[in-house]
Amino acid sequence: MTRRAFLFETPDRFTAGTVGEPGDRTFFLQAREGTRIASVVLEKLQVAALAQRLGDLLLELERRGVAVPTTLPAIAQDVAPLDEPLAELFRVGTLTIGWDQAHELVVLEALAISDEDEDEDVDEDVDVGDDDDDESVEEFDLSDLEGDETDGPDLMRVRLTPAAAAGFVERASRVVAAGRPPCPLCGRPLDPQGHLCPRRNGYLN
Repeated sequence: MTRRAFLFETPDRFTAGTVGEPGDRTFFLQAREGTRIASVVLEKLQVAALAQRLGDLLLELERRGVAVPTTLPAIAQDVAPLDEPLAELFRVGTLTIGWDQAHELVVLEALAISDEDEDEDVDEDVDVGDDDDDESVEEFDLSDLEGDETDGPDLMRVRLTPAAAAGFVERASRVVAAGRPPCPLCGRPLDPQGHLCPRRNGYLN
């Protein structure tokens, strides 16, 4: 299958957002650079996992002396809706993040879901390298990031400054938390009319 590659070098905006009401939301990652806009669909748990792993990466970079803002002033927080036109390019199967040491940029790559992914649980599939090495910050082999491969799943790749990555983490965390409140008994999302709680033997809570 011929690959479509959507590449963004330090985009003007990279964000997570939703369409729909709590309980029926569609989650997007969106990049904008000039007049180019790319939007891909993913699961809520993928957004949450991405924000967490990006936050962990930024903490490690800060420990290594890279300037990473720990808090963002309110004026710098992204609270705007997703940009229009909002058209789904593909549904995300795999997310990968890493660090481009030479340019001091975070690199994020989203790959379209494949036939193999459809047979697996991809909700929290965010790869940042070898977790067995606590001292490592994953660095991409840049020869693999030039978009020269013509076959394979569609991809969206963005390069972010540490400040932009921190802004994404802040926004993504808010987007995830803005959904349905959890049940105090089982932790599952509560619908406005309640839900069948397993901790109450299936009674409405």
